[in-house]
Amino acid sequence: MNSMRSIIIMAMRSRHFPIPSSFHSSPPHLLPLIQSSPLLRSRSQPPPSPPPLCLARSPFRPSSSCPAVAVLGAHDPLPMESRSPSGEIHVILGPMFAGKTTILLRRMQDEVDCGRSVAMVKSDKDTRYGLDSVVTHDGVKMPCFALSELSSFRDKLGTEAYDKLNVIGIDEAQFFEDLYDFCSNPADHDGKIVVATGLDGDYLRRSFGSVLDIVPLADSVTKLTARCEICGRRAFFTLKKTNETQTELIGGADVYMPVCRQQALCR
Repeated sequence: MNSMRSIIIMAMRSRHFPIPSSFHSSPPHLLPLIQSSPLLRSRSQPPPSPPPLCLARSPFRPSSSCPAVAVLGAHDPLPMESRSPSGEIHVILGPMFAGKTTILLRRMQDEVDCGRSVAMVKSDKDTRYGLDSVVTHDGVKMPCFALSELSSFRDKLGTEAYDKLNVIGIDEAQFFEDLYDFCSNPADHDGKIVVATGLDGDYLRRSFGSVLDIVPLADSVTKLTARCEICGRRAFFTLKKTNETQTELIGGADVYMPVCRQQALCR
């Protein structure tokens, strides 16, 4: 009876998929992984915990398994016939300064810790912190491919490396016009997991780019909020501080601020 109770408790805990406590702050262990390649590999030592614990750390994958072997690195890749025929698409939305990139990097690190191979992509329009890394506003970063079009990703990576890839992260997805096709093809036909983050609306609270177009494709959609810079309430929208009227004006806190509904209507 005691052993049965223990099994039930473990099963219930695994279904809650708790996020590790170390992820509540900017994970310092991301930085040692930044080498010359934006294609991240698993660490030389396998994860100390068994696959079920890795599954519990991956809140986006409640029904999938966490393979004990890495596609790239010290272990041989999984044979093609043993991989899932379909992948997943997860979308993370929100205003500026809501922590979208932070969540994306934590997810990518979680996948690496589970033994998966990941690659990060961002638009080459975003030059705020350089083109070689995806960087959060508080300085945590991960190497990436900077592209003008997502359709060039496979050629940039190479066919062999692409076939071994498990997870693709896309930062600032609103800048890619070919976002819909890129997300659907790897997930539907190549068995890849795609995690895309981006602004769901511009400073006029209108649809921004193609981010909302991939919502019907998504396995999950997460809407994040920030804190209103004016009154401190929950912020769902992004307001432009300047008089510029162009939609694609790339900037940081000097150009944009998160605001609540009341403040958005007052401006």
